[in-house]
Amino acid sequence: MSRPDCPICGYPLKACLCASIRRMQVKTELIVLQDPSEVGHAKNSVRLMELVIPETQVYVGETPMDFSVLRQYLANSNKPVYLVYPSENSELADSSSLAEEVILLLLDGTWRKAYKLLQLNPWLADFPALHLELESASNYTIRKASRSDSLSTLEASAMMLKAIDPLKDVTPLTDALAALVEQRLASMPADVRERYRDNK
Repeated sequence: MSRPDCPICGYPLKACLCASIRRMQVKTELIVLQDPSEVGHAKNSVRLMELVIPETQVYVGETPMDFSVLRQYLANSNKPVYLVYPSENSELADSSSLAEEVILLLLDGTWRKAYKLLQLNPWLADFPALHLELESASNYTIRKASRSDSLSTLEASAMMLKAIDPLKDVTPLTDALAALVEQRLASMPADVRERYRDNK
């Protein structure tokens, strides 16, 4: 028997996050290229992004053909497009003086899956890349990461929006993530929960 989900937020009723969702409007277009393995993942932060910023666009796939609609959309857009991914050629977002009305492409998946997306889609190299300077570790403690500089896609989006406009209030995003983390921790056995808290 399937568990009932909240018709609004889509999370299980006993884990409903509606009370923690505050919508926000942004001029920046957030477009997520999502690895298929992330679809339906209970701990994926993109679902929260879509609740807080309904205009968030998500394209699921791996190959250039999977992203043909997105590529056409980008070709027809007159906005600057940036890929959010750290590389030898990427620039620090905080020092890039970006306008609000830009398109940000974010790769959603583990580091390995994100790198695979990048390798399978050489067309992404057509866009300048940006990276973030991390002052602290990710708050997404409920999901293990292979690198200390890992961020959830939601955290990366919030930091990018803040880099573009330092006065932007991104707490609707960060508060939603904090609520998800606390809800997940509360549902864990005490000994497991403490291990996750110790890793924070």
